[in-house]
Amino acid sequence: MSRVVPLILATALFMENMDATVIATSLAAIAADIGTDPISLKLALTAYLVALAIFVPISSWMADRFGARNVFRIAMVVFMIGSIACAMSGSLLAFVVARFVQGMGGAMMTPVARLVLVRATPRHELVNAMAWLTVPGLIGPIMGPPFGGFLTTFFSWHWIFLINVPIGIAGVVLVGRFLPETQRNAPRRIDLGGFVLAGTAFALFAFGTSVISLPALPPIVGIIATAIGIGIGALYVRHALRTEYPLLDLRLFRLPYFRSSVVAGAAFRLGQGATPFLFPLMLQLIFGMTPFQSGMVTFAGALGAIVAKFFASWIFKRLGFKISLIVSTGISAIGILIMGFYTPETPVPLMISILVFTGFWNSTFWTGSSVFVFADVDDKEAGQANVISQVTGQLTMALGVAVGGGVLEAAHAMRGGGELLLSDFHLAFFIVGAICAISTAMFMRLPANAGQQLTREPHAH
Repeated sequence: MSRVVPLILATALFMENMDATVIATSLAAIAADIGTDPISLKLALTAYLVALAIFVPISSWMADRFGARNVFRIAMVVFMIGSIACAMSGSLLAFVVARFVQGMGGAMMTPVARLVLVRATPRHELVNAMAWLTVPGLIGPIMGPPFGGFLTTFFSWHWIFLINVPIGIAGVVLVGRFLPETQRNAPRRIDLGGFVLAGTAFALFAFGTSVISLPALPPIVGIIATAIGIGIGALYVRHALRTEYPLLDLRLFRLPYFRSSVVAGAAFRLGQGATPFLFPLMLQLIFGMTPFQSGMVTFAGALGAIVAKFFASWIFKRLGFKISLIVSTGISAIGILIMGFYTPETPVPLMISILVFTGFWNSTFWTGSSVFVFADVDDKEAGQANVISQVTGQLTMALGVAVGGGVLEAAHAMRGGGELLLSDFHLAFFIVGAICAISTAMFMRLPANAGQQLTREPHAH
């Protein structure tokens, strides 16, 4: 039973990860069909992440109030409804709204799965458990790009969303049959004022940063939305520090390991969040690949990632958290910078080899940071730590997409318009790679024994 539960929980990760990688591969085809351009379509990627940032904060409260199993099943149904709506979309607005609905479902699936695992697992076994949870989820990215590219190239992009329906139905049935009802904390009164403030701030910030670079809307709209979002965010900080049980308890940032995990992780995600948008677009628009061909290249990173899951526990026990996080973020950042040197003449086997290697270390970071965020957090605060790390993660991934598209659009505009050029993509990779490298510098400041309790079994009394 101990292995059945993580596998069932991973159904959610499978759908989410497959969905994200499938869409990135098929952006150009979807854009052509619904009458927009690929850069404008990044608003659809951002809308999904905005929905996560808005609704993830209440996932912990929902699990305590209604039970993790019930919330998990409802979230899967909402995700399926959003998938069907995506397939039926005929305009940019309809597609963006459908992606937002998908994000509402995703906001409850992954955090609740992680919370169930954290509450049920001793700390020293958490690296192993988190890796076990995410292995099936990594099948999604492996299948996603080639499968999505195949469907888009030879059939229709609509099928990349409809595939979620049978997977979701299977997940709902399995959760109802096998997932035990986990122990609930007594649900606190929900911080409605905080939910409104935080949700509005996150939505305006992520929307604004994306719109600044959108040719479809005047940049001033994005600047105003971003500024208002930051202002409302400041109001939320003031509210949270004065409220006994805030929606997101910012007092957790007093803990040094939690603080470094979230802040350095944000820099990492800013860089990484842009690459699934930029790389397939470069392969298709500049290198002339079909969605299927670009998918066959990009899925190599997921192969490295799935291999890493079987070595993660050994790496962190052998090297410790500090060295492991420095190496994994450093290699991942270099991998992004290298993309800034690719040309249509670059051998495909070389690109694939680099993607496999960087994918291994990228995945090692995801596993380690998912655990390190709990290094100095009490059990009773684990739900809050989980929610804050998920929100900041999703918000910075959304910002990463906006930054990547923004650099592309800025480089494009400085040349006076026309077609996107290879140099535009190179500049974007250099900038997001440098942002990603900030996380490496921050992890260098950790003490040598940081997080050692997460890899050593506590002595029996």
